[in-house]
Amino acid sequence: MQATVRTFDPKTSSGTVLLDNGVEVPYDAASLTGSAIRHLRQGQRVGVELTGSGATCRVASLWIYTIDARHI
Repeated sequence: MQATVRTFDPKTSSGTVLLDNGVEVPYDAASLTGSAIRHLRQGQRVGVELTGSGATCRVASLWIYTIDARHI
């Protein structure tokens, strides 16, 4: 699934993404574990895997399409 980075806090490596349907979903540093991502910028397109639904929906993993660490 694709999303757009809405916020990123470099101190905690957490923030939120906007799904293409407009839903804002939070992510934390664990979502970046195993990736080469050190910084995200607002408006950047990313791929995400989600867990939960509704109010408990969270980003389980997040990657930049040009750096898909899941296949490294």
